Amino acid sequence: MYLRGLSDTRTRGRRPWAAAVTASVLAAGLLSGPAAHARPAPEPTLTTMSITSPPGGSGPRVLVFHGSASAGEESPLVNAGIEAIERIGLSGPAAERFEVVATDDASVFTDGGRLGGFNAVVFLTGGGDVLDPEQEAGLEAYMEAGGGFVGIHDAARAEPYSDWFTGLIGARPAASSPTSVQRATVEVGDRRHPATKDLPVQWKRPDKWFNWVKNPSGAVHTVARVRESTYQPGASANGWDHPVSWCRDYDGGRSFYTGMGGTVSAYDETDFRTHLRGALLWTSRLTRADCKATIDANYKAERLTRPNQPGQNDQIGEPHGLVTAPDGRVLYIGRGGADSSQPVVTDWNDPNIGKGKGEVHVYDPRTKQVTLAGALTVFGNKGGGDELIKVEEGLLGIELDPGFQRNGWVYLHYTPHERINRDTRMAERRVSRFTLDLATNKLDLGSEKVLLTWPVQIHSCCHAGGGMAWDSRGNLYIATGDNNSSGFSAGYSGNNPQPAYKGVSFADARRTAGNTNNLNGKILRIHPEPDGTYTLPAGNLFTGKETDEGGGKTRGEIYVMGVRNPARIFVDKKTDTLYAGWVGPDASAPSTTWGPAKYDTFAVITEAGNRGWPYCMGNKQPYRDRNLPDPSKPLGWYDCDHPKNESPNNDGLVNLPPVTGNTIWYSPQGGAPDFPRDANGVPSYKTEDATYLLPWLKGGGQAAMNGPVYRYDPAATGSGQWPAYWDGKWFVGDFYDADQPRHAVLTDPRNHGSGGLPIHAETLKRIIPVGNDGIKNLMDWKFGPDGALYVLDYGRGFFTSDAKSALWRVTYTGGGPTPSADQLARRAR
Repeated sequence: MYLRGLSDTRTRGRRPWAAAVTASVLAAGLLSGPAAHARPAPEPTLTTMSITSPPGGSGPRVLVFHGSASAGEESPLVNAGIEAIERIGLSGPAAERFEVVATDDASVFTDGGRLGGFNAVVFLTGGGDVLDPEQEAGLEAYMEAGGGFVGIHDAARAEPYSDWFTGLIGARPAASSPTSVQRATVEVGDRRHPATKDLPVQWKRPDKWFNWVKNPSGAVHTVARVRESTYQPGASANGWDHPVSWCRDYDGGRSFYTGMGGTVSAYDETDFRTHLRGALLWTSRLTRADCKATIDANYKAERLTRPNQPGQNDQIGEPHGLVTAPDGRVLYIGRGGADSSQPVVTDWNDPNIGKGKGEVHVYDPRTKQVTLAGALTVFGNKGGGDELIKVEEGLLGIELDPGFQRNGWVYLHYTPHERINRDTRMAERRVSRFTLDLATNKLDLGSEKVLLTWPVQIHSCCHAGGGMAWDSRGNLYIATGDNNSSGFSAGYSGNNPQPAYKGVSFADARRTAGNTNNLNGKILRIHPEPDGTYTLPAGNLFTGKETDEGGGKTRGEIYVMGVRNPARIFVDKKTDTLYAGWVGPDASAPSTTWGPAKYDTFAVITEAGNRGWPYCMGNKQPYRDRNLPDPSKPLGWYDCDHPKNESPNNDGLVNLPPVTGNTIWYSPQGGAPDFPRDANGVPSYKTEDATYLLPWLKGGGQAAMNGPVYRYDPAATGSGQWPAYWDGKWFVGDFYDADQPRHAVLTDPRNHGSGGLPIHAETLKRIIPVGNDGIKNLMDWKFGPDGALYVLDYGRGFFTSDAKSALWRVTYTGGGPTPSADQLARRAR
């Protein structure tokens, strides 16, 4: 039976079929059951409440409470909501059906413990003080006994003086919330909860959208957010993180709230009923779900390494990258900077110019001890200072062979000091394979097999890149910086052709990143072979055999060109999609003369291509070419669809592949700046014209640090594994922790490889702690086989290690989905 009304005390305005339940129905015991006391005293009385198995042998039941604090006609929302919930209860597999009882009589919360006969209680109320203290205590006791609660829209206005009810709901509406119905986009970030897993990720629908007095994110598990840029949120707007539906395990029971359902028409929407159905299945204990995954208190960040002993790098070098082994060991590298007590040689006449130690450390989780596995002598310790003094070379990247547990092979990307030329100020970059003794965690430096080498200029800083990653087919990806100065172009394109040292340009990225015959400013892809050589996989950007009318050449190792300084890359082996991030130039604002401001960039890369630098950035926003002999004078705008490398420093093809737009870009002004364009497609670059397509992003001092795509492993052993909620989400972050990103994002596989914007983002800053005593300067982050997140904090200085340089582990402590499997409700028969 699907019943309505426990009394006829407040049924004015109800339709005829909404009659009260007759006395004979009550006598039949459908609402009978042991008493639910306001407080469990003595405790055994509370535990006798029957929620899992309702009386009378019936299946699970849901109570819809629609009591109002005001007299007058009942809201049409009530009838629409009750009817929708009845339909939900009747639909679906038999094991997921439930009975529905509706009432506006608040005595159900105290009268003879009748509340204990329901698997869940739905508040479909217009708000206000609808329960007296004893009735509220009855609801509280019901939750303490394991009950379920669903609040819909105006339920957030109910019991305004109760702190406990505020916690049950999760948030209160701001008094200045908009009152009109507006169409908006809901970002459905939880792709596993039954209330959201079958909804569109971008769900466009009309409703009344509350603003919140206090944002509940982090205290509740948010399953959906409303995108404020798609409607008018008013003066009390919450910003980019605007929760609209959430859940939590609360006070012994389960609570779900949705701010949607503020219109009668909402209850006729198939998707909205799907949303309510999933909420009811979880709160009624007909299914399990995880409502803990984004609650801040369920994560623990632990520093694994101690500060170095004075004058030693026994724990950590100048942090520059990490990788996790299948057995749980973490190998991490130091670029080359020593601690501040060690001398730094900057005199080019000294043979020890820039000599440093690129260190490999191993953290063993079984012993919780760190071993200094080995140190390479690198060019990479010149300290900071003037443009022509500092250096970013050194030990730049580390990866483990797919067969590491068998062969101990470790790949290192570095600049050997022995190969520098002090006269020409050139050096050799290489990727080599070494063997680690798996028993002692010691690196055999004599085992080196050099796979790949290429020249780099070391007269002027910067941009070495360094990240490496494998795909599922045994291809190794190698990220290289553009080996170009940050100066001489006012912080814009980096295309000044004039500065050079002994014939080698150091301020023209067209020599490197924009050059098809140069391995700098690229993401390379090779297939290492067992003998220490490599082959070229099919599908790279070039074959190495191309020429054009100018007789230019290409390098077949290039998979992606046109990147500036890609320090971190990641390949999701489930899809073999490449994820990368790179640091942009230094201009603090866009220029109507030269082009866009500094854009730090993240990109989803599904095929070989050109990502634009130094011709175009962001969503194909062009820079201006420079004149000769006076490069301070502008020429025409670059054509992103048909870029040409006409630099005098180019020895590759003139005609380049078209530029592919990038997934994420951000500037000091905000995330994904965009501008109106003229008839030729050139943006206005006027700050006042800008719109920001990704409002959750902002920069300033910024240095993009790409992160992993999380993949949940149900077979993982040990504790600390992050929940399945995060599966498939891409972690993007920044070296800095102020306004810069540290987010998990969802992208659309249909367009993310061609520059499609992310469709959802949520902050990680409350989970991966920020601040001086937290992980302030994020250098690298990877998930281990245990499902925990390992993070390198660079420290508080530059070109050195200090007491804050550390390896951290961030674990999940919240437990599995609820309710537990043995407390699921008895299925209807």
